[in-house]
Amino acid sequence: QVQLVESGGGLVQPGGSLRLSCAASGSIFSINDMGWYRQDPGKQRELVAAVTSGATTHYADSVKGRFTISRDNAKNTVYLQMNSLKPEDTAVYYCNADVATMTLPNLEVWGQGTLVTVSS
Repeated sequence: QVQLVESGGGLVQPGGSLRLSCAASGSIFSINDMGWYRQDPGKQRELVAAVTSGATTHYADSVKGRFTISRDNAKNTVYLQMNSLKPEDTAVYYCNADVATMTLPNLEVWGQGTLVTVSS
C-alpha cells in the first residue's frame, strides 16, 4: 500500500560523507513525521534524526553537528546528509514515516534498510 525505498548507503572512510535518500510511494494522502533510525547487530534500533511535516528537526546527541535531515514534501522524500563519519556510525540505516492514507490516519512504514560502513 505504502512503500519506502532507501538509497545511498555504502563504504566510506572515517571523516568522509554520505547522503541517504528515502522516497515514499503508494496510496499517500499526506506524510507526518519522517525519520532515520540505525541498528547494529545485537543492539536495539535507535533514532538518529527526525523531521516533522513543518520541518522541525530532532537529532540524537551522537550525531548533532555532523548529520542533517531534510525533506522534500513535493517528492515525498527524506534525506540524511552524514558528514565527518566515524567507525561507530557503522550500522544498517532505516527510513521511517508516519503516513496518512485515505483509510488510515497514522500508518507507520519502514524501509528495507541500507548498510553504511565507515572503515579505513
